[in-house]
Amino acid sequence: MTTAIVNLFRLGRAGFILAQHGVRFVPKGTKVPFVLHVARAATWPIRALTWPFRGREALETRVARGLTRLGPSYVKLGQFLATRGDLIGPELAADLRHLQDRLPPFSMAEARQAVEEALGGRLEDHFAEFGPPVAAASIAQVHKAVTIDNGVRREVAVKILRPGVERRFRNDLDSYRFAARLIEVVYPPAARLKPQAVVENLARTTTLEMDLRLEAAAISEMADNIKGEGDFRVPAIDWRRTQRRVLTIEWIDGTPIADRQALIDQGRDVKQIGLVVLRSFLRHAMRDGYFHGDMHQGNLFIDAAGRVVAVDFGIMGRLGPRERRFLAEILFGLITRDYRRAAQVHFDAGYVPAHHSVEVFAQAMRAIGEPIHGRTADEISMADLLGQLFAYTEVFDMETRPELILLQKSMVIVEGVARSLDPNLNLWAAAEPIAREWIDANYGVVGRLKDAGEGAEVMGRVLAEVPRLLEQAERATQSFAQMATTGVRLDDETIARMAAAQRRHKWRDILVLGSLVLLFALMLQWIVA
Repeated sequence: MTTAIVNLFRLGRAGFILAQHGVRFVPKGTKVPFVLHVARAATWPIRALTWPFRGREALETRVARGLTRLGPSYVKLGQFLATRGDLIGPELAADLRHLQDRLPPFSMAEARQAVEEALGGRLEDHFAEFGPPVAAASIAQVHKAVTIDNGVRREVAVKILRPGVERRFRNDLDSYRFAARLIEVVYPPAARLKPQAVVENLARTTTLEMDLRLEAAAISEMADNIKGEGDFRVPAIDWRRTQRRVLTIEWIDGTPIADRQALIDQGRDVKQIGLVVLRSFLRHAMRDGYFHGDMHQGNLFIDAAGRVVAVDFGIMGRLGPRERRFLAEILFGLITRDYRRAAQVHFDAGYVPAHHSVEVFAQAMRAIGEPIHGRTADEISMADLLGQLFAYTEVFDMETRPELILLQKSMVIVEGVARSLDPNLNLWAAAEPIAREWIDANYGVVGRLKDAGEGAEVMGRVLAEVPRLLEQAERATQSFAQMATTGVRLDDETIARMAAAQRRHKWRDILVLGSLVLLFALMLQWIVA
């Protein structure tokens, strides 16, 4: 009960601050329960008082200011929700895309303390030079430093977690979980969108992001995956100077990919660079099932050799074989205008319930695909495609797939980067050879041979487990036989205690739940402008 009150207080404070900045998390036109309309009327004075504050700046600026004021975890939440137009509406989702993960840096004294606690000894024992922060975000900040090992001088980037960030995120995530549960109680149709699963997905990504050893491991894994790729690389890791709260990697002294004019002045082919960014992402997602989940312009550089170099591997995405097939088939089906195939893969993956018709869903896919083929290359948008797919999720009872949320977000970001370099880039023409390559590798002769080998390996493991499974089955049969003979018995005193406890808690639970729902509804209406 105490935890629920604390969470309500936190959410109420957040709702009040966001209402001051005019943030609305309920899309216009959304049907809401009657209790929310009552709460909306009750909170009219609050909204009226905050109206003057809302009209003085652009909405996207107000959204960013409100979330930044609430702290690091709300900045991350805002970036996460920017990809969920189906949850918060396309207008707010578009505004949230302007949100930048930039916060004031913490002090050099705190940075020194963090390095010394993580690596031991004094900062000077590890770094010959250690400069001020060059970038500060919600979870960590980066310093440029110099190491000298065996007389070799190297420039490195040192990433340090913010002091106390783990506790702050843990508290706020508890509030998000509480809110997600109450949303499903107050508004049952929202269960289709799996708000609790969305929060857990956010929790997993931020938990991983706050262990910098895992980021180093992510860089190492991707380096193994991309061996042989001459146009894309990742930084080298300094494992000696890397711990949970401190990460040290090669300093990338390249040209930011956002500086298009500088690349042109250097004689770089910016159109080819845009193609490399897009195809590298798709190749990593489909071929490896492992991709950079935050490939925005600030995390991409062009080195002296003309290669694309990615940094900041705190957010990584994984796709299983089923999701990789889904991605490849959707791209290939829309590119080749085989809408029946694109529809069928939705059913094969279990994304569309079986009571719907494949043919009708193929018709919906055609409604999405044909306008794309009728437009020029500079008008085709991956973000537009995803928006249209979201529009059909409710019509066909499609549940939110948490494993695809990060992929959807990343595809939109990568599209923006590629288009900034080549506004006329034809995304479908660029994606077609990658999708075809994956399909040929997995469903051609090579793919069938690989599947046969994997099948034999699986069968071997199953046969090896047979004796153990038979032993377990025999023990289970004996246990059930004993239960059938003697029964499962509860004494009279136990039964009486169970009945009394049930009567005692029934009405208390009803009253507590009702109070929590009403309080949450009042808090939510501070956000519903």
